[in-house]
Amino acid sequence: MPNALANETSPYLLQHRDNPVNWVPWSDAAFEEARRRDVPVFLSVGYSTCHWCHVMEHESFENETVAAVMNRHFVCVKVDREERPDIDATYMAFVQATTGQGGWPMSVWLTPDGEPVFGGTYFPPGDRGGRPGFTRVCEELGRLWKEDRARIEESAGRMMNHLRKESTVDAVVQGLPGEKVFGDFVDRCESMFDPEWGGWGGAPKFPRPVVPRLLLQLADRFGAGSDEGGACLQMVERTLKLMAAGGMHDQLGGGFHRYSVDRYWHVPHYEKMLYDQAQLALLYLEAWQATGSAEWREVAEGVFTYLLRDMRDSGGAFHAAEDADSVEGDALQPPESPKIEGAYWTWRGAEIHELLEPRAAALFCTAYGVTEEGNARPESDPHGELEGRNTLYRAASDEVLAGRFEMEVGEVRESLAASAGLLLKRRSGRHRPHRDDKIISAWNGLLIAALARGARLLDRTDLKDAAADAAGFLKRELWSDEDGLARSWRGTRGDAAGFAIDHACVIRGLIELGALDAGWLDWALKLQREMDERFWDPERVGYVMRAELEGRELMTVLEDYDGAEPAATHVAADNLLDLAALTGDDGYAKRAEAIVRAGSRRMETQGFACPVLIGAYDRLLRGVVKMDVRGELPESIREKARRTFMPRSVWVRSEGPGEVVACEGEACRPWPV
Repeated sequence: MPNALANETSPYLLQHRDNPVNWVPWSDAAFEEARRRDVPVFLSVGYSTCHWCHVMEHESFENETVAAVMNRHFVCVKVDREERPDIDATYMAFVQATTGQGGWPMSVWLTPDGEPVFGGTYFPPGDRGGRPGFTRVCEELGRLWKEDRARIEESAGRMMNHLRKESTVDAVVQGLPGEKVFGDFVDRCESMFDPEWGGWGGAPKFPRPVVPRLLLQLADRFGAGSDEGGACLQMVERTLKLMAAGGMHDQLGGGFHRYSVDRYWHVPHYEKMLYDQAQLALLYLEAWQATGSAEWREVAEGVFTYLLRDMRDSGGAFHAAEDADSVEGDALQPPESPKIEGAYWTWRGAEIHELLEPRAAALFCTAYGVTEEGNARPESDPHGELEGRNTLYRAASDEVLAGRFEMEVGEVRESLAASAGLLLKRRSGRHRPHRDDKIISAWNGLLIAALARGARLLDRTDLKDAAADAAGFLKRELWSDEDGLARSWRGTRGDAAGFAIDHACVIRGLIELGALDAGWLDWALKLQREMDERFWDPERVGYVMRAELEGRELMTVLEDYDGAEPAATHVAADNLLDLAALTGDDGYAKRAEAIVRAGSRRMETQGFACPVLIGAYDRLLRGVVKMDVRGELPESIREKARRTFMPRSVWVRSEGPGEVVACEGEACRPWPV
């Protein structure tokens, strides 16, 4: 019989509804049940496209013997981290503090009051590779709860108090940091930069678009001809070129996989996340503006093609993610093997030679590094899981191929494009990976910003319509004057209210959409007021996330790291500067400055952790320019506006005679001069 998760809407929770574990969703009732039974709570946090979550489910949660141990000793609670980032952040702080690392699945054992006892990430079913076996951990914690509960509760309470104290340090609002933080950020990037393969640090390599986006902005600040500006552009272009050529970039269908397991951007972790697509599309668009390289524009357009083709909900918004794992074979045939990572995305050499005529196949395999034995290097595939399979990456340029095959470059491109079309069609007939089809407000906000910018820069009405449709869906289905913004939607509005990051990212999207239709700015201002009322913490000087249980505050978190997703407060600082320029209300700018002042020490000592905040500080110092597009522009001005990189600008449309007026404060002048 299905367990209590059968009534949920989260794809992640529904994946576990048939487990023999007596899972229940997070609720006050779950902890009341733990007190009634006098047992701890086992909390498992993950998401539906998480590879290691699938592994732990198959090894432990589907195993009736392991499930019996779990059910006997604990009330077992499942949480979708994408729906409840507040719970995830609260207990991830504990796991990172006690183990030195974090990730998913996250496994935490709690007292019936929600205080953490023990935690980690993935646990194998039995002792393996230095990791304790999951069953042994469950049995031991069950025994200790019965035999030494007082010590466990005391330790858990002490740890929870420590975590709360760490999260409640009042911000020291000091003077603005010195402008040295900009050069220090560039120096830090140079010290970590991989000059051969691009990116920062070694394997695994994450794209982290906020870093190269700030480098583009700083190249504008320093000037492209300066040493600092040249260094910024060199790092960005090297990184973007190698990412686009690598296997992390879907060479057939567009879009990017989650991260590269190696330093070469070759073998990815194959899941695709909406927030990555949104930020990378915007990054490549800005790189095209800043450098004039058509290659970056093509990559951005490929991301949009993928999103509009594969990730768009019928209502107009966009789904959250695609899984890394799937079953090999034709979708018309019943699955004959278990799911494996990358099955949908990789190729056997024989498949390509069977599909293409011999010369086209030889050209394609040379271009994309395809071999009969598979093209993963040993360090990229230490367990041999990709043996015989190929991840497509650009192993040779069109020019090199032209010389090798005695063809014109144009002929090479035509042949590769035709072959890619055939392979994409064949791939679409395979068993597709699971898609997490819930709508997340924050991630759609990021994408609305990218789509709106793409519509403006590429002069594409389909992107404008897609951005407006997504925004309309959020406003219609996930927001109301009475209840505010919701975090997620899947057939119905989710139970969790929107968090600060949801408000910040949706406002960001609406500001970009306001460059095409100023009517969207009214909702942006309403959301900003809602964000101020619900999340502003004057002691911490930022927008916080609060996790609660049974009416008690578990923890209040002020996120200050711009990682895969930017921190809400940092996005808000940028938004507030734009809203001040758009409305003339200096109150927005004062709050943005307060955020920057509160983050001074962070920028000075750990600038690489907060590039979005440093970018806001740059715009605060140099000033935001309101670019008012009045009426329909002549083509010459439209082209100039599309091709000019202006990170200090915020664009808006109004009625007028067909001109752009640039305003800094009350001083306005025609643009371009």
